[in-house]
Formats: sequence, C-alpha cells, structure tokens
Amino acid sequence: MRLRRFLSACALTLAAGAAASSALAKDGLTILNATCKVCHLPDEKAPLTANKPLFRISYQRKTPEGWLASIGRMQVMYGVKISDEDRRDLVKYLADLQGLAPSETEGVRYALERRLNTVEQFDPKLTEMCARCHSGARFALQRRPEGEWARLVHFHLGRWPSLEYQALARDRDWFDLALKEVVPQLAKNYPLDNRAWSDWQKQRPQAASLAGDWSFSGHMPTKGDLAGTMSVASSGNDRFKLSVKGRYADGSPFVGEGSAVLYNGYEWRGSVKINGVAMRQVFAALNGEMRGRMFEKAYDERGLDFVAAPKNVARILSVQPGYVKAGEEAEVSIIGSSLQGAPSFGEGVKVLAVTAQTPERVTVKIKAEAGAKLGPREVGVGASKGGNLAVYREIAEVKVVPAFAVARIGGNGGAASKMQGRFDAEAWGRGADGKPYRIGVFPAKWSVEPFDERAKEDQDVKFAGLMDEASGQFMPGDAGPNPQRRMSANNVGNLKVVATVNEAGRAHKGEGHMIVAAQRWNNPPIP
Repeated sequence: MRLRRFLSACALTLAAGAAASSALAKDGLTILNATCKVCHLPDEKAPLTANKPLFRISYQRKTPEGWLASIGRMQVMYGVKISDEDRRDLVKYLADLQGLAPSETEGVRYALERRLNTVEQFDPKLTEMCARCHSGARFALQRRPEGEWARLVHFHLGRWPSLEYQALARDRDWFDLALKEVVPQLAKNYPLDNRAWSDWQKQRPQAASLAGDWSFSGHMPTKGDLAGTMSVASSGNDRFKLSVKGRYADGSPFVGEGSAVLYNGYEWRGSVKINGVAMRQVFAALNGEMRGRMFEKAYDERGLDFVAAPKNVARILSVQPGYVKAGEEAEVSIIGSSLQGAPSFGEGVKVLAVTAQTPERVTVKIKAEAGAKLGPREVGVGASKGGNLAVYREIAEVKVVPAFAVARIGGNGGAASKMQGRFDAEAWGRGADGKPYRIGVFPAKWSVEPFDERAKEDQDVKFAGLMDEASGQFMPGDAGPNPQRRMSANNVGNLKVVATVNEAGRAHKGEGHMIVAAQRWNNPPIP
C-alpha cells in the first residue's frame, strides 16, 4: 500500500515537471550508472543499452508509466535515493531507449489513459493467474525474454508469499503453473525482441515536428462535445509549452496552459490547467494526429476523449452533433483542420445553408430526406473526407456507456476522495438490413435502482449516493461507517443505472450496472 501511494504521488513527474527540467540535468546514462549500478551489475552481453548495460534493466522494455513504476518501487522497497528531476530524466532515457513500438500498445492503451471502467478480455489462464490482482494491461505493456518473465514470477512469490493462498491460487499449484505454462505464454505473446520495435527505432519521428497549432475535437461524458485549438511550442529536449483555447457545445470555455514531454517518438504526456483545474494528457502522437484522453489529475474518472490534427493539414475530425433524423432539419458542425470548400453529406442529405465557416469549423444547416439511407455516412468539406453523420428514422435501443462502472465512496475526513460515476446515453438504430448502428449521444433523464434483491433489501439507492438526473453524474456517499445502515456498514452499493431518452414522444430506456465500492487506496501509474 505504501508503494502504491508513493507511485500515485509521483505519477505525474513524467509530465508535470517536464518543463521544469534543468538544461544542465545529468545525462540519462550517467543517472542510470550512478543510481542503479549499485544493485544491477553491468552485463556486456545485454542486447539493448550500449555503454556498459545493466543486468535486468537491459532485458526489459516498458512504457513511461512502466519505467516510472519500476523506479518508484526501487525507492520504496530498496531505499534508492534519486531526485524528482533525475527520476524524470531517467524515465525519459529508459522510455526512449527501451520502450514499446506503437503496435505493441494497441488494444491496451486504456490503462495508460486511465479508462478504469474497461472490462478486459485476456486469455483465461492469464486472467486467472495474473490479472486477478492487477490489470492484464500491466503485463501486456512490457516486454521481456522468457528468463526475465520467470524472474518476475519469483519476485511475485518472494515479495507476496501469501499469493499462493488467495482465491484462484490455493485451488491449484500456482507456482508450478506460473513457471511451466504462464511464463512461456508471456514470452511468446510479449517477447523482448520484436520486429515492430526494431522497425520503429529506425523510423521514429523527431519531436520538433509536433510544434505548431493543432485543431482538436473532444467529448466529455456528462458535459458534451467540445472543440478548439492547442498551440504547441518546442522548448527543446522533446519538451513543449502548451496553450489551449476551446469551448464546449453549450458555449462554456475550455481554456488553459501547460507543458508536455514526448517519449519514444510518440508517447505524449502533458500537464495543463484547464479553467483552473489540473489535467493530464495521455496521447499517442502518430500519423499526423494526436489521439487519447485528457483527465483531471485528482479525479481520473473526470476525463474526455481527444483527437487533434495540425492546422496546416486538411482533415475532418468529427461532426457535432453526429446525427440527423430522416425527414427533418438539423444544425451540425464539422470540426477539423484546413477545411476549405463546400460541405457535403452524401445522397439524401441536403445542405440548406452554411451559417459559419472557418478552417477549423464549418457550421451547416442540413435536411435529411424522408427516404435517405439510414446509418452512418462519411462527410466532406471540399476534397477532405472523414467524420461520421448518422441518419436515423427512430431509436431502436438506448445503451448506457459505460455499461459497467465502478464508483467509490470517500471524503468524510478521510484521505481518499470520492470517485464519481459518469455516464452517457447512446442511441442506436437499425439499418434496412436490420443491423444495429450507433446514432450518437442523446440527452437523457438519469436515475438509479437496486441492481438485485439484496441491493433492494440493503437500501443501496438510499445510501450509496446521488445521481444527477440531468447530466448522468453520480456522486457516491461518504466514507466510513453509517449508523443508519444494518450493522453500521459503509455506503457501498450495487446499482442499476437507468437512462431515459425521450424522442418523438416515445421514452426509450437503457440500463447499465454500477458498483459503488470502498475507497481506492492503490493507484499506481498502470492499474
């Protein structure tokens, strides 16, 4: 627990302190040798690090968060002394030298982006043997040879000897299975040597290419769509100064400044204050765009999806709102960069008027014919194509997103803050072929109900927290014993989340599931 708290406290050092790093900071290899060589002996046969590589360190590849967690563990468990500035520089050095190729992070970036309501899908054996204690993404976001995976198993059992007596371990020979079956599987799925990594090192772009103005589009659950401009100025050594200026669809501002650092040619980590609130940026800067998530530093559940493109590159990022009903009119905005020319929405959708146009936003009044083809369609502005506009006739289904979520009690004088639940109501339609398609996020009336009979008996709706019926934001109850509950239990609960969308005089209901759990004491860089 002490380790996890420490890692949570220092997690932003790879971003927040980027701009503060001194121009006279020691070279990463110098820090590595001075700080790590006491315990990690040099290994001249190591395949990666040049200039006296260090045993074990040289046989691992990780994300910036992975290396940060390793250094933090050395500090807490073994008393390693290292300044915050040197730790930042060492993370940068290791993530650049022994990182992951973009393709090696595909499918598991949710952990880096703190999408903590993601329901993972891994091989059952890896789920039972490894991902029952931490996310599967944690092992999927590192690379080791078979011998190093075996050492990791030994480390686990040596550090946490009660592991073999826990659920899904005491019913089997965990240690034997881990060494004989799991280690070979990990080495095969996540090997140290990989063509993708060697190719990426050869083609890794220069960070300076990211300087300039970017147009961005985003969406924050409970708040809505947003768009704007992010200005990026290089401050040397893969570090940047940022200025953000945007607004939500309701007109409220999204404005602030900050700094960022680029790791391994594409891993963008930023720290900005938006409207006075400290936020983190975790983006992949690839193929001429930045894509990922921004979230509050103190409350990572409060975040938004983000995509941006350089202003000098013609690209469509999104359509806001992204739907129109067949036979009706709507006003939509096409968000992008270097947008020039006439907007188009395909056959059956007529442009009635262009009410405003800039290179970053084209606002259009449109009408969909009654017989227009249903489903999503690509839109255009001049020669640029992209985005999606969904044409629908009626809502077939409403889905609560996320379908499963965890909120957490907190506050009430304790060290842990409350962790909110945040939801969107997604409307879905059916095409002429009967296949479902996503229409978009609709306004809804929100409520919670007991998930099962036990939740009803325990009055979880009464005690677990309050749902804002207009926004879909759930605020959990206070931490600590509650004398009003049976046996003075705390305010945890098992709830059904209900979204009611009223459209054309009809009420469409969608349901999700939310566990209101106890406080989150462990908050490492990778969950």
